[in-house]
Amino acid sequence: MTDPTDNRPRSTVPRRTAVPRLRGRTRRVTPRTHWLLLCVLVVTLSAALLLQGYTHHMFGITSDDVTGPRGRADTVPGQVAHGGPVIADAAGSPHTARPEARTIALTFDDGPDPVWTPRILDVLRRNHVHATFFVVGTQVVAHPELVRRIVAEGHQIGIHTFTHPDLSRLAPWQRSLELRETQLAVAGAAGVTTALLRPPYSSENDALDDTDWSVLKQADRAGYVTVLSTLDAEDWQRPGTARVLANATPHGRAGQIVLMHDAGGDRAQTVAALNTLIPRLEARGFRFTTVGAAVGMAGPVRPAGLDDHLQGIALIKMLQLGDWTIRLLGVLMYAAGAISVLRAAVVLVAARRHRRLRTGLRARSWGAPVTEPVSVIVPAYNESAGIEAAVRSLVASDHPVEIIVVDDGSTDGTADLVESLGLPRVRVIRQPNAGKPAALNTGLAAAACELVVMVDGDTVFEPDAVRTLVQPFADPGVGAVSGNAKVVNRRGLLGRWQHIEYVVGFNLDRRLFDLAECMPTVPGAVGAFRRRALLALGGVSDVTLAEDTDLTMALCRAGWRVVYEEGAVAWTEAPASLGALWRQRYRWCYGTLQAMWKHRGALVQRGSAGKLGRRGLVYLLLFQVLLPLLAPVVDVFALYGLVFLDPLRITGIWLAFLLLQLLMGLYAFRLDGERPGPLWSLPLQQFVYRQLMYLVVIQSVFTAVSGSRLRWQRMERYGSLRTPAPAETPGEDRPPRVPA
Repeated sequence: MTDPTDNRPRSTVPRRTAVPRLRGRTRRVTPRTHWLLLCVLVVTLSAALLLQGYTHHMFGITSDDVTGPRGRADTVPGQVAHGGPVIADAAGSPHTARPEARTIALTFDDGPDPVWTPRILDVLRRNHVHATFFVVGTQVVAHPELVRRIVAEGHQIGIHTFTHPDLSRLAPWQRSLELRETQLAVAGAAGVTTALLRPPYSSENDALDDTDWSVLKQADRAGYVTVLSTLDAEDWQRPGTARVLANATPHGRAGQIVLMHDAGGDRAQTVAALNTLIPRLEARGFRFTTVGAAVGMAGPVRPAGLDDHLQGIALIKMLQLGDWTIRLLGVLMYAAGAISVLRAAVVLVAARRHRRLRTGLRARSWGAPVTEPVSVIVPAYNESAGIEAAVRSLVASDHPVEIIVVDDGSTDGTADLVESLGLPRVRVIRQPNAGKPAALNTGLAAAACELVVMVDGDTVFEPDAVRTLVQPFADPGVGAVSGNAKVVNRRGLLGRWQHIEYVVGFNLDRRLFDLAECMPTVPGAVGAFRRRALLALGGVSDVTLAEDTDLTMALCRAGWRVVYEEGAVAWTEAPASLGALWRQRYRWCYGTLQAMWKHRGALVQRGSAGKLGRRGLVYLLLFQVLLPLLAPVVDVFALYGLVFLDPLRITGIWLAFLLLQLLMGLYAFRLDGERPGPLWSLPLQQFVYRQLMYLVVIQSVFTAVSGSRLRWQRMERYGSLRTPAPAETPGEDRPPRVPA
């Protein structure tokens, strides 16, 4: 984005020719509408993720082994403990039922499964046998077509809860939720409802304890009949086909409800055992039927009402959307992570190479030393808080300068203050308020020198900054030079965060842009230009809110080289409140989007314009637009992972990225000769500052796409600037000369 520049208001709103327009009438969408849409999206996404996380990761299907020792059974009625496996009226006058003699009700738990359920259905169809399938809600959502096949082929459906938890360990409201969700899923998938329930981890009647009985009573009040088993094939243990067959074979003539599984793991042994079990028992005179038919129950499965059917469809679609969203979030997270790592690697390698090249260049210089005088233009609007320090720092430069202060209709006496200083080589030009580009153009017309330095009224220069800044002009191909802007008011937490961003973000990027010859921005706080190059462009344009970025891109497209001189240090005030920071960055980001759109033609040009387009613009699009738009998705997925997935793994990934950022910070601070102390606040930056920057990008994109106009907002001045001390011997680790 654009760098620290002027934040003044303008008398008129800049023409919006650089912003993409929608067809037809321009819509005026207010930021409030944008945030309403964003909030709706966030709430919807959060609800879908919470539901998806609960249904897929809170419990999960495990083996049907006992979950713990059996408790007391004082409240379990004797007629239930020693009765049949089908239990009705548990909350009233409980009674049980057994299958008729020589009657087998095959039951299958934990499905439907896309691999094993169809194979089991094929076996049942070949043998003309009907069975009962106790389905898990999450599996129904994942494979509704299998539920429809089960019902269409004449089998009975029962519910086995939604996420396969031990119901006795849940609160009553969670039990109700488990049953209701599963019932809705079945209604949505197959258009039927069922009164049959088999609680997970249940077995035979005599294994019921008091907590199990409380579950059965609550299920009865909800309209369910509980179906236990009399024979457990124990196929979930995969003991071998012969053992599964033996466990499922009754001894005697009594009717049986046989427990088997069509999901939850490899069920090849179950399929093989069924192929033998059914013909063998039929040869012994047994018949196979559903649970309802085996005990004479009338219509346990009925057509669902329209309301339940529609709610069930909605539930299935929402959970399927949640599954798709999680997969998409996972892909985006890995993509964002890969892009971030790639960016870090590219930036660090480029910074190291840039440092080596610039070190060698200083040894032999850009060419003959540049000693010609320089015109310094200071556009000023209500800058009385810092203009004196700014002008005095320029007068103290060790390079010959003329200083032109263009007062752009200030109402706080800025021009009078500068004139009262009586400083040599300082001129004040007054004009009605017309905006920063107009003030710069006024100064450009009045400048007597070929080399022009543009300075914001809230910026203080080091004594050697002007001299250092203009040395690259020894190369006749250089049209502009970016200096090194540093934050002066860095003592507060917000100031430290911006200090880190300036050093790690802006300056590392500038080194990369310099190396790739695609510099998109010369900051308004500290930049130098060839006057004739600017005049050839028609001066500073006012069609974007980021005139410095617009101007720099125009110079690149005109064939001029733009370079970065990190040794030209200037100090600028950063916003001291989140509101002021928001307004500043919102303008920067929106203005940069305008400039990118205006200069999009560089993507297909050749030469220096092509470098700007295919290198600079693509970099800005990837890392300053798309990556911030993806970053909230990564944060949401990280929160999802902490709650529902592996918190240690998610935390480890976050710490790894934090370590990468810390290493980048340490290297960037070393390159800039800064003490690394402020980097202690880097972890905190991830929770407030980073999110604010993401929201800025989101709001800017919404504003640009909607065609809304952004009003100019001026940053509050704090008067923290001071005239720098006399020049010291240059050194890599010099501390800031301008106290905060």
